[in-house]
Amino acid sequence: MRDGLFIYFCTNQSIMVKINWQGVYPALTTKMKEDASLDLPAFQKHLDSQIREGIHGAIIGGSLGEASTLRPEEIIQLLVAAKETASGRIPVLVNIAESSTDNAVNAARAAEAHGADGLMLLPPMRYKADDDETVVYFKTVAQNTSLPIMIYNNPYDYKIAVTIDMFEQLAAYSNIEAVKESSRDITNITRMINAFGSRFKILGGVDTLALECLASGADGWVAGLVNAFPAETVAIYQWVKTGRLQEALTVYRWFMPLLELDIHAKLVQYIKLAEAATGLGTEHVRPPRLPLSGLERERILTIIHDAIQSRPQIKKHKP
Repeated sequence: MRDGLFIYFCTNQSIMVKINWQGVYPALTTKMKEDASLDLPAFQKHLDSQIREGIHGAIIGGSLGEASTLRPEEIIQLLVAAKETASGRIPVLVNIAESSTDNAVNAARAAEAHGADGLMLLPPMRYKADDDETVVYFKTVAQNTSLPIMIYNNPYDYKIAVTIDMFEQLAAYSNIEAVKESSRDITNITRMINAFGSRFKILGGVDTLALECLASGADGWVAGLVNAFPAETVAIYQWVKTGRLQEALTVYRWFMPLLELDIHAKLVQYIKLAEAATGLGTEHVRPPRLPLSGLERERILTIIHDAIQSRPQIKKHKP
């Protein structure tokens, strides 16, 4: 057992970890080579460094992981590599962002077959499904996997809101356990707690609102800038949850110019540039994304370098 996570073995012999939906869960970037192919050794090195800094779980194939450009077999490659690296230390979740219900079900089954510990599930992509269609979509995936599921509620970017009424229908499915709350409306956390108590775990999903979400009762933080600054991210979470709010605020206010890089259309390029600056990655991305250049690159580098020069001293967190 590690930090309340119970380890067991699945039929394919990979170590499985029960998710408690607490703590910092990086939305991992996907490491690429210069030719835009997967760089699995770099991905594994990065994940190991995150684990050693104290993260509590990891999510692969999310928006920050360049999901829109990854082929299904590449997501499985990343999953297998992540599970090998994690080796039971943390749970590994796979993001599902599909346009059809069949594809979502197939992705969930493939993830389960290859040892995923859980899923993060977005509403249908491209088509703006109504409430009933979205609920049926979520239910169908839940019925076709035994893995625990975190629903991703992000109407700001994906134009579909998962409402209290919808969660009331989803509550009947025991493996729908959590929500990544990215609506940018912090009051949704209180609404969910008032409606469901502890039935659904809540993880904040917007870096610039993370401390506020945690202080409002969120159980965890699905983080982006953690990829470049893991110690600071973990420290903020731990300090908020142990009542050391002033210490958390001091680091959070230093962190804010960096956290704002997470709420831009080029968050992948921005955060990968920050990773390169802190020695935790490279700038390589997969087209149609392109590396930053010119004045934009200079502007983002200035933000990153200014933060590094004033970086607070954070005691290392052991896993």
